[in-house]
Amino acid sequence: MSHISSAVRIASRRLCQVPGFTLTVLLTLALGIGATTAIFSLIEGIILRPLPFHDPDHLVQVGDRLGDSPGLPVTAREIGTYTSVATAFSRIGADRSVDFELSGDATPSLLHAARTTASVFPVLGVAPLFGRVFTQQEDDSHAPVTVLSYGLWVKRYSRDLRILGSTITLSRRDYTIVGVMPAGFEFPVTVGRLDQAQLWVPMSLTADDLSDANVASWGYHLVARLKPRIALPQAAQDANRVAEEVMRDFPPALSAVRIHGEVRPLRDFIAGAAEPLLRTLFLAASVVLLIACVNVAVLLLVRALRRRRAFAVTLALGASSGSILGESLCEGLLLNLTGGLLGLAFAAAVIRAAARLLPDSLPRIDSVSLDPRVALFALLLAVATGACCSLAPAWAAIHTNLLEGLRDDARTSTGNVHHGWLRSTLVVVEIAVALILLTVSLAFLRSYQKMLAVDPGFRPEHVLVAGYELPNSQYKTAATVDAFNREVLDRLTSQASVTAVGLSNALPANGRGGEADYTVEGASLAWKMRFAPFVETYGDYFRAMGIALLAGRTFTIHDLADTPLVIVVNQSMARHSWPGENPLGKRMHLGNPNAPLPWATVVGVVADTRIGAPDQPAPDQFYFPLAQPAIINGTGSSGDAPTLSSGFITLRSTLPPDQMIHTLRSVVAGLDPQLALDPVRSMADALSNVEAPRRFNTRLIAVFAVTALLLAVIGIYAVMAFSVSLRTQEIAIRMALGAQRASIARLILGSGARIALVGCAVGVIGSLGAVRLVASFLFAVSATEPWMYATSVIIMILLALAASALPARRACSADPTRALRSS
Repeated sequence: MSHISSAVRIASRRLCQVPGFTLTVLLTLALGIGATTAIFSLIEGIILRPLPFHDPDHLVQVGDRLGDSPGLPVTAREIGTYTSVATAFSRIGADRSVDFELSGDATPSLLHAARTTASVFPVLGVAPLFGRVFTQQEDDSHAPVTVLSYGLWVKRYSRDLRILGSTITLSRRDYTIVGVMPAGFEFPVTVGRLDQAQLWVPMSLTADDLSDANVASWGYHLVARLKPRIALPQAAQDANRVAEEVMRDFPPALSAVRIHGEVRPLRDFIAGAAEPLLRTLFLAASVVLLIACVNVAVLLLVRALRRRRAFAVTLALGASSGSILGESLCEGLLLNLTGGLLGLAFAAAVIRAAARLLPDSLPRIDSVSLDPRVALFALLLAVATGACCSLAPAWAAIHTNLLEGLRDDARTSTGNVHHGWLRSTLVVVEIAVALILLTVSLAFLRSYQKMLAVDPGFRPEHVLVAGYELPNSQYKTAATVDAFNREVLDRLTSQASVTAVGLSNALPANGRGGEADYTVEGASLAWKMRFAPFVETYGDYFRAMGIALLAGRTFTIHDLADTPLVIVVNQSMARHSWPGENPLGKRMHLGNPNAPLPWATVVGVVADTRIGAPDQPAPDQFYFPLAQPAIINGTGSSGDAPTLSSGFITLRSTLPPDQMIHTLRSVVAGLDPQLALDPVRSMADALSNVEAPRRFNTRLIAVFAVTALLLAVIGIYAVMAFSVSLRTQEIAIRMALGAQRASIARLILGSGARIALVGCAVGVIGSLGAVRLVASFLFAVSATEPWMYATSVIIMILLALAASALPARRACSADPTRALRSS
């Protein structure tokens, strides 16, 4: 033990004598190990860590597959059918996300919640922290009870253990609190932490939920637990059998609809979409770690070669090669363990910031932490890196000719040719992998630029949007809903700075809203069912959103329930449904050709709008006037009033959106002081949110690329500086014989450029495969675009020349007489 302690003290003193070298190695290792550890923690927390449920490997998500659209939820009717008919599952539960208006606070707000069947909690096998969950009897009887999330309990009730039996007002109705779930419980586990349920209420399906009018409302999710010894293929067969039973109960309007059951492991449903991104990030972090390790190897090799004379003297005095290797190993382990600890601190800081910086498209963000096993892995990685990066250079240094090492000019000789090739090869590897990351980063940047250049189909400038949901307890009739909507429009339109106001059930770039199948007039019975998103509009929606009218007209105040049914389609739908024809005056109805639904006439064509991110293709889309959707769906009759009880207010003004927030809130509060608006934001912010995942990917890959470039520059500088120091005598002789300083500079810069060119050649080959590997994350960018590779090569060569410039400057400014004397 004393020998080890003595070796550590000696190694520490030696490293302190070269602070620049020590600091460079520590920062390099901390950056490489820290980045890898942070990314691995994300992968472990999101993909590898077991779900916080009992026996999660037996939990599955059950849904419908409709034509080429996999992964659909189920309908309300299917919940009962699966519960009574399915045989592959021991338990089945259902849920549906919902927003509740929370009253009682100074400012009303919306809570993300979930309606769940009483069986959900037993299916998941998670008991409440205290209290209880609701029962099947409470679910059947529509009892107003609720179970709170741990976060809501902490935030609203400050961990008060006496809340059981107290009430919370949700959408103007009092609910009794019966339990609190433990910390970390999240269900449904949705994409995006902003949609986490903050409380749960009974599903309590109503007659309206189960009616023919909502038989095609695929909005419920089924979670089930497989019976013992039941495999996924067997469960899928059972789900298909249930789907056949469901289709027998379809009304005539859905007679042509064919569904198939789909069963997926719950883990795949939650984290499947995030896996490609996380794997790409892990690959990028691994590349940075590889460059860091190569850099450390280069620095340690340079240090070992500088100490060749000391090694030779030690060997000549009788020391063994093992003792020298032990000293090098001790120094390497001390450096790498310290660098590893710094890397863990860096990773912990990155993980703490992850909840704020990572995109909402990654699930289970709150579960990510620096796991002890990940920390142990990082330290073992540091030890392995230290062993490899310290023993190899020392072994190369001591296996040289002993007499050559003892010569007086050993420190200025060019050294073993093998050592030179080893140094150059390591730097070539650094340059190649750095160029690969740089090329990938440029591809992501170009992809992001092209996404921003896409026309979203609307003008988001000077537009303010706000979501709202009218509680059924107060707005019980269509007349009260219509009165609220009409009054909101009138009061906002009367504001001097407001140019247009509209209401709708969905917004562009929001990704939410309804979708329906439709049939165009003249289609045969062999018509292949088509689906398209639809938007219900009220007021001057198209002008408020800035959607261009291409042909015909938009809706007017005269398009009422007792007037001919009209519809507006987007450009894509017009092109696909009536190719080569004028769509104006054409007719279509919802459902398949057998559906006895009324025809609506196309009166206008508007520009395509992106429903999701701008890089997603614009789908076929159509619009209804608010007064007519009930008629078009066959659920109303002439004279029925509008019933848009939840949706979005869109306001275009001459003022910046942030200056109109108070106006919007004041108008709504004047009509209903308890009504919550959420979120209230500019349309530009809403568009920015959907661009966030691609923006995050671009920035993160760019960070990795810049890091790799900096490490490569450090490596090039280290090799060139060492090469110049070894060639001091040669340079002095050249200058003494009349060589100009410019020629000496060209000699050094040319050497660095040659190494860079070889590394770039290798890197370009690797980049071709790397860009293809991330092609699924790119938008409108080809893997063979020459500008990316040319730009990467130019940047890499310029950085190599910059890294070689300082050693070249030192060589040119050296006094040849002094150099010859010192040599």
